[in-house]
Amino acid sequence: MVNTVKPLSMLSKNLNKPVMVELKGNKGYRGTLDGFDPHMNIVLKNAEEMEGGEVKRKLDLAIVRGDNVIYISP
Repeated sequence: MVNTVKPLSMLSKNLNKPVMVELKGNKGYRGTLDGFDPHMNIVLKNAEEMEGGEVKRKLDLAIVRGDNVIYISP
């Protein structure tokens, strides 16, 4: 039997835990998952904005539009 996990349930299980959000254009964010919606818009606390694998800046709060998300990794 194959274990399938739906994306929103994976996000629910990782609320208040660190995640990495990879975006289009070789950019991304690392931070604590604070919230999300059915469109995969993501709210991160204590986030780091990443570009090319390097930290560009630190943010108390980051809101990422779901259209730009390639993947989210716990």
